[in-house]
Amino acid sequence: MKTIYWKAILITASLSLFIGCGKQVSRVRADSVIDISGKWNDTDSRLVADEMIADCMSKGWLYKYQSAKTTPTVIVGKIRNKSHEHISVETFVKDIEKALINSGRIEFVASKEERKQLREEVADQTSNSSAETAKSAGEEQGADLMLIGTINQIVDQEGSKAVNFYQIDMQLIELETNKKVWIGDKKIKKYVTRNKTKF
Repeated sequence: MKTIYWKAILITASLSLFIGCGKQVSRVRADSVIDISGKWNDTDSRLVADEMIADCMSKGWLYKYQSAKTTPTVIVGKIRNKSHEHISVETFVKDIEKALINSGRIEFVASKEERKQLREEVADQTSNSSAETAKSAGEEQGADLMLIGTINQIVDQEGSKAVNFYQIDMQLIELETNKKVWIGDKKIKKYVTRNKTKF
């Protein structure tokens, strides 16, 4: 009898623990700021891209093109993640591209990987599209400038406290002359504390 009693208690406790460990998911706005881990996140990516491109577009290098009544053409090169974290650099690059296009002051060309796909499509059109609609090879617009950069990180941790410091450095370089026409940086510092769980 005692064995059945203890088995029943054990099953009830197990079920309670299982039900209590359920997951709850809530939908939130995509632009809401939520910082759970203190690591690089989507908000950092968006804010850094917007602020750095706004700074870049406000500098004197643009005057050269404005005075010649031409619109500079920019391509985003490699943005290297040199931090300790896995950072989705592709998402950051897309945020930069969006900020560049939305500035309305430059033209923007496809990346190396995107151009490969486009060239395959143009080659395919040569064989399969009508002469009136097929696009010609060799008519691409070349970029005047390339934007490159790095994401660096310093972590200072002691016990349940940590500081995550990120520095994003970017440079805009003329392709023809290799002149650096703009250098910018953005710093982010996050102080993280973790509660010690007692059992």
